[in-house]
Amino acid sequence: MASAMVVFGGGKDRPSPGGGGAPQVDAGKYVRYTPEQVEALERVYGECPKPSSLRRQQLIRECPILSNIEPKQIKVWFQNRRCREKQRKEASRLQTVNRKLTAMNKLLMEENDRLQKQVSRLVYENGYMRQQLHNPSAATTDTSCESVVTSGQHHQQQNPAAPRPQRDANNPAGLLAIAEETLAEFLSKATGTAVDWVQMVGMKPGPDSIGIIAVSHNCSGVAARACGLVSLEPTKVAEILKDRPSWYRDCRCVDILHVIPTGNGGTIELIYMQTYAPTTLAAPRDFWTLRYTSGLEDGSLVICERSLTQSTGGPAGPNTPNFVRAEVLPSGYLIRPCEGGGSMIHIVDHVDLDAWSVPEVLRPLYESPKILAQKTTIAALRHIRQIAHESSGEMPYGGGRQPAVLRTFSQRLSRGFNDAVNGFPDDGWSLMSSDGAEDVTIAINSSPNKLIGPHVNSSQLFTAIGGGILCAKASMLLQNVPPALLVRFLREHRSEWADPGVDAYSAAALRASPYAVPGLRASGFTGSQVILPLAHTLEHEEFLEVIRLEGHSLCHDEVVLSRDMYLLQLCSGVDENAAGACAQLVFAPIDESFADDAPLLPSGFRVIPLDAKTDPPSGTRTLDLASTLEVGSGGTTRTSSDASSTCNTRSVLTIAFQFSYENHLRESVAAMARQYVRTVVASVQRVAMAIAPSRLGGQLEMKQTPGSPEAHTLARWIGRSYRFHTGAELLRTDTQCTDASLKALWQHSDSIMCCSLKAAPVFTFANQAGLDMLETTLIALQDISLEKILDDDGRKALCTEYPKLMQQVPQ
Repeated sequence: MASAMVVFGGGKDRPSPGGGGAPQVDAGKYVRYTPEQVEALERVYGECPKPSSLRRQQLIRECPILSNIEPKQIKVWFQNRRCREKQRKEASRLQTVNRKLTAMNKLLMEENDRLQKQVSRLVYENGYMRQQLHNPSAATTDTSCESVVTSGQHHQQQNPAAPRPQRDANNPAGLLAIAEETLAEFLSKATGTAVDWVQMVGMKPGPDSIGIIAVSHNCSGVAARACGLVSLEPTKVAEILKDRPSWYRDCRCVDILHVIPTGNGGTIELIYMQTYAPTTLAAPRDFWTLRYTSGLEDGSLVICERSLTQSTGGPAGPNTPNFVRAEVLPSGYLIRPCEGGGSMIHIVDHVDLDAWSVPEVLRPLYESPKILAQKTTIAALRHIRQIAHESSGEMPYGGGRQPAVLRTFSQRLSRGFNDAVNGFPDDGWSLMSSDGAEDVTIAINSSPNKLIGPHVNSSQLFTAIGGGILCAKASMLLQNVPPALLVRFLREHRSEWADPGVDAYSAAALRASPYAVPGLRASGFTGSQVILPLAHTLEHEEFLEVIRLEGHSLCHDEVVLSRDMYLLQLCSGVDENAAGACAQLVFAPIDESFADDAPLLPSGFRVIPLDAKTDPPSGTRTLDLASTLEVGSGGTTRTSSDASSTCNTRSVLTIAFQFSYENHLRESVAAMARQYVRTVVASVQRVAMAIAPSRLGGQLEMKQTPGSPEAHTLARWIGRSYRFHTGAELLRTDTQCTDASLKALWQHSDSIMCCSLKAAPVFTFANQAGLDMLETTLIALQDISLEKILDDDGRKALCTEYPKLMQQVPQ
């Protein structure tokens, strides 16, 4: 900037004679600064855009070149400079938004053209079907109708392609033919009408939206499609998308076995990929595919892929035990350059995951295009947008670390949890003998360095006397529990399910002198937690944080417990409006140093929604209080269809906890881990008792189905205790039905609350009147401390009388 002008009032400016002299002033109206003065002011502006009055006076004293300028003039210069900076940023933002809107408008016009073609085809087919229905005899005699239906799917069914000759990696021409066929079929899905696409609810286009997301309807396999804009060049986008393990969390490994250049400047790759199973109840999948990268005449870049099978031809791929071979139907990425920079991306994922090989109750995991969209299609687009946002330099660093480092921590947590859930033998995992019950699986890994990897410092984790990793895991079905709400509750209310003793054991394994098995020594931890955010993705669908569990020392021998414990935690999928999203909470103990190469033993929860079934088994119920209560709207009874849809909301929960152990303590740690997971499972059911009704909101009413044993026991204990101490009946019912007692308890006019007397008393239940009195809900009840309800005398009286009451309760 050669010069700058500051306006004091009306008038005209005069040029300065040059040099470093004082600025020229015309009757106090205008000031023109010399280049040297502007340079000095710009240098200060870079350090402090809004200096105080003292700082401006100091600036005049320190810079002789500014000595003849009044402080007021300096103040006005900084005001104008800030205004120009704000205008520049706003102009740049508006230009970016305009480019996005232009590209999005082009995308919408293309989508509208595609929909118009689809509508025309459907109208034509509808008329043809009407004609056939009105003339059934003609349909049986006229064989010329094969030439009438020209849609992609029908045409393929009526005119099957001739069997292709066997092609192998030694025949590049044969593989190129497969690649060109794959390219044509992919483009027909990305921009044509080969698949009937239905837009996902809540995915609307706009300058700040992720893009247009659609899922397949009535096609073989499951498919998802995304169209979006990113501020990266096509070659960079292609590089990111090809690095599948960096963004596809279910990807275990990708091996490129052959790379064949083509004459048109493209490449053909033969790829073997393994993916994790989402739960312990199903087998993992693997894929053997051909990937073709090529450029189009319009400057677009295409990466398309399909499985090599007997029907397509090509060489046979590796065969790995314990994996189910799934198929990638023509899929890929179409990357178009945009005017002014950036790219427009079309993503198509189309797979057949062999759903018939899993138990029927889990088939929705492999038959839902919404789940596919969330795990692969949307995940890829989000990752690219995240990288673009980080590259812009506008993203603040968390904990002094760059975004790439924090992203690596997230990937390690997710991958470590997947390794624990799957327990692959080639990673060193083997099953321990069961205790007779099949609810919890115990696996051990005596070669942890092979699992963790050479790049991680594991010397602190495993002592010189020998040891390994032990994993206790279980899966269960949940009913009427939204995955996002459950995971959010588990994150915010850790004390409701976590054992401080187990946390202490896990934390002690990172220290120089770990102790054996958790016991009474864990009493030094209060269990209270402080969440320290580290990073989050652009749309806040995933966030990384540090959990500090506060501790204190009870005696001199427990100095090791006087330090706080730290957990690195990854939470994702807590948006209740994201259809098909998997909710996950994964954490691992870390020490205070939080080194980049620190070993991580992730544990946690994963909840995946299952598509609702119309006729669930009558005996399938969630064993909690929530399963006996139903929600009405405004005091009215819900319709049977609404109640049915509520009951049919199901999800699969997977729990996995990892512990390090020393060889001589392996059996003790295994027993502790098995019991701990069972306790956590029971705690999750208690959590569901609170959150299932609150998710639906409104007034609670009784269901027609029998109540759970826990709810009946609670109602019976409250009634018997009241009768024993007062001689009066609290729950007056005309029948001995336990459901009637529970209903009377819930609808009682008096406020009834249950409190567990721990180190910090916690409310566990209140009836409707109690919730109204406290002005809260079931989900927020446990956040209310006893100190907010009772004064000091009341709390002392309760603590004194509570043990006596427990001894007097009749058995």
